[in-house]
Amino acid sequence: MKDIILTGIRSNDEPTLGNYLGAMRPMADLQRKFAGRYQINMFVPDLHSFTTPIDHSTLYDSSIRNLKYFVAAGLDIDDPNTFIYRQSFIPAHSELTVILNNFTGFGEMARMTQFKDKSAAQNDNVSVGLFDYPVLMAADILLYGAKYVPVGEDQTQHLEITRDIGLRMNHKFGELFVIPEETKKQVEFMNLNRGLRIRSLSDPTRKMSKSIQDPRGTILLSDSPDAAAKKVMSATTDSVGQVNFDWENQPGVTNLLQILVLLTGRPQDEINAEWTGQTSYGELKKAVATAVRDFLTDFQTKLGEIDESRLLDKLSRDEMAMAEVANETLLRVQRAVGLRQKK
Repeated sequence: MKDIILTGIRSNDEPTLGNYLGAMRPMADLQRKFAGRYQINMFVPDLHSFTTPIDHSTLYDSSIRNLKYFVAAGLDIDDPNTFIYRQSFIPAHSELTVILNNFTGFGEMARMTQFKDKSAAQNDNVSVGLFDYPVLMAADILLYGAKYVPVGEDQTQHLEITRDIGLRMNHKFGELFVIPEETKKQVEFMNLNRGLRIRSLSDPTRKMSKSIQDPRGTILLSDSPDAAAKKVMSATTDSVGQVNFDWENQPGVTNLLQILVLLTGRPQDEINAEWTGQTSYGELKKAVATAVRDFLTDFQTKLGEIDESRLLDKLSRDEMAMAEVANETLLRVQRAVGLRQKK
């Protein structure tokens, strides 16, 4: 039995360059790094996707499209130790959530920072699904006995509540679940760059995100290479007049330097040494624009070459395999809580 690494693949919204650099490429790198030594579960959290308002008419197609983006980023769908599956295609996710809800406190959920932040933005349109998001996430993890769950800083609180729920259930009913490692050990194991934040080109104090409707500052993976290059050329910088790698005082320039590093594969120190002290922001923008144009040209070519039938076949086979695992865990829990006859 291999230890399991579990991670989610976004199911809605058009991915940005920030998503590629911060999630897609790192996940493909993770697969290569741990090939053969760990089982990697990469699931599409499509039930999570409409805890906030979305266009439901495009959700199904978006899930498939975003899987293709991960394949174009380097995810190997032929790796026998990697499983890709859609959350909603395995009903055990939903049923375990209902059970876990009854062993989770209202106060625990109300204290979740992400819920408080998102609910404040939505005013009166807050759904119960958003409130319950961490419990569904706990079910996603506990169903498969995942030991490592690489998440961003905004999700660490949810990972900790998963541990709390799992430990609580184990204490009450016996060893039902494998408990994922605590956040500190997760970070050490995955060696994640938790400081990586690709910023908006128009407002570098904010992250690059489709959700904030920032067309000038956001490079979509579907943008034409030339259109993306133009966005870089109009990026907000500052009035300092000299290139420095300084997030606090020159976030726009620093963001461009970081993008250049990530797209060229050169070390940050080497890029900084080349550009620090130069007084032409225009030349830096040209270098970044060229790197972005070249990247998108290559990426979109790879995207167009993906065999969708092979991808769907992989999904179908993996969903059958993962449903067996999830159903075994669910039955164990159902027996423990009295919903099924014990052996």
